[in-house]
Amino acid sequence: MRFIAFDLETTGTLPGVDRIVEIGAVRFIDGKVEAVYSTLVDPRIPMPEGASRVNGITNDMLKGKPFVEDLLPSFAEFCGEDIIVAHNASFDASFLTADIKKHESPAPKGVIIDTLSLARKIIPGLANYRLGTLVQHLGIPAAGFHRAEEDASYCGQLFVKLINKVYGHSEQPQIENLIALTGKPKLEFPQIIAQPKQLDLFG
Repeated sequence: MRFIAFDLETTGTLPGVDRIVEIGAVRFIDGKVEAVYSTLVDPRIPMPEGASRVNGITNDMLKGKPFVEDLLPSFAEFCGEDIIVAHNASFDASFLTADIKKHESPAPKGVIIDTLSLARKIIPGLANYRLGTLVQHLGIPAAGFHRAEEDASYCGQLFVKLINKVYGHSEQPQIENLIALTGKPKLEFPQIIAQPKQLDLFG
């Protein structure tokens, strides 16, 4: 099975207001890491102290890094049409969607699957369903959390373990069945075709 697991770090929790400061994505093929996309992002605003305490990302680390509009095309190319997974996917997807719409940028074309929703259905009865809790519960080796590449890797490993619990190691689940298993509506990034700018012949 081939899929992309991704995670973002941000300046806060409000899409369209707060900004992305890190994008991490990991391509898995048959349960193994095949490629990684990881970059810090200059948010054009100061990094709030509260957010910095959570993820360890500082203003100095973000100086001179690319802007999000310069990264979205390469991120879309990395993801292609593969299935995309994220933990609490609607949160991360909403941040990317806001920037995709704002900058009329290319977007990943795959369906987005939420490992948080899957875990609640497949492993009922846990005290909480935070990524760290699930990683510990399933015995996934982990060092630190709250950096995008590491959390994307944990999310991908979590997805593999959840799918194996339902389908075993050999069966390839259909995307429609995965969507149904989340109990959530189908989630995808908007595909925006930028309109060519018209010349003002009389201006």
